[in-house]
Amino acid sequence: MEQQALDRGSLPKLQINRLHMQDIRAAFADGWRDFRTYPVFGLFFGAIYAGGGIFIAVMLSYYHLPWMIIPVAIGFPLIGPFVAVGLYEISRRHRLGEPITWKAVLSEVFRQRERQLSWMAFVVLFIFWIWIYQVRLLMALFLGFRIPATLDAFVNVVLTTPEGLFFLAVGTVVGAVLATILFTATVISMPLLLDHDVDFVTAMLTSMRTVFENPGPMLAFGLTVALVAFASLIPLSLGLLVVLPVVGHATWHLYRRAITAS
Repeated sequence: MEQQALDRGSLPKLQINRLHMQDIRAAFADGWRDFRTYPVFGLFFGAIYAGGGIFIAVMLSYYHLPWMIIPVAIGFPLIGPFVAVGLYEISRRHRLGEPITWKAVLSEVFRQRERQLSWMAFVVLFIFWIWIYQVRLLMALFLGFRIPATLDAFVNVVLTTPEGLFFLAVGTVVGAVLATILFTATVISMPLLLDHDVDFVTAMLTSMRTVFENPGPMLAFGLTVALVAFASLIPLSLGLLVVLPVVGHATWHLYRRAITAS
């Protein structure tokens, strides 16, 4: 297997492996296996994620901002990698044969507050905030004061007016760029930070180089995740109960195939 070494001095020596499409299929297969092996853990973390999406939608409706529900629902999966930390830990323990208990898993999740993963949480939430801000900016530019007060009216304006269609097109492009940046920076860095004591900048650079050196397989993985995440939003984000844990476990297995540390 072709490899390229990343020597960071006293840090672990990280090698980026050459990935193939069968690695992507195998990662999802392993992710599904982990979910079936530990379904209660998976549903627990999936419920937290899905519950967060439902709570945001309810609050937006309560504060009479229903037109923000769709942008927030689309952008909400961006924070998935951080929520999936507990799932990474389950897969890690399963691989090493370590006991998988609620105390062990949740303790490791909370321990990340003292490690570099907390900085990655800031990066993820910052990009999510940029996504929400640019949606509001594009609404002001294309829709002006015509922003509807109800979700049905907002969908009608977006899909049936020239201004709405331009807003949809530009917003889709900008959103795709932000999602690509976030995916590139986090897909490998999140599980890497859980697995090894490296700084978050090194983790992000390693993640980016992994994507750049394996564009085809990584793009296939990212598009698959995006499609299943979008589909899981219907109805009421309940599909995230299963999709998040499967994708979380699959991301861990993809990381294990992509990076060798010594």
